[in-house]
Amino acid sequence: MTPEGAVVQACRDYLTVRQIPHIRNNTGRRGGVSYGSEGSADILGCLPGGRFLAIECKAGKGKLSPTQVEFQRDIIRQGGLHIVAYRVEDVIEVLEAEGI
Repeated sequence: MTPEGAVVQACRDYLTVRQIPHIRNNTGRRGGVSYGSEGSADILGCLPGGRFLAIECKAGKGKLSPTQVEFQRDIIRQGGLHIVAYRVEDVIEVLEAEGI
């Protein structure tokens, strides 16, 4: 598993324990065919009360791409919660700060 894949799995495990519905959102290109929405987050979910959740997982010193920044801004502008996670503790801290 890649370092980023390990972050994704740890975040998913945490969301599962917290019973927060979510999906792994795969995006990319294979064999000349694109799938998913470019820039969308690695994990998409629904928080208690119906608020949209997006988690972009990064490893090391990874940064958001321009399309990921645009997706982040769109989610925040519409009232959703967007988290950039380098470790599962980032998700835990934000959710606790949000009272979730």
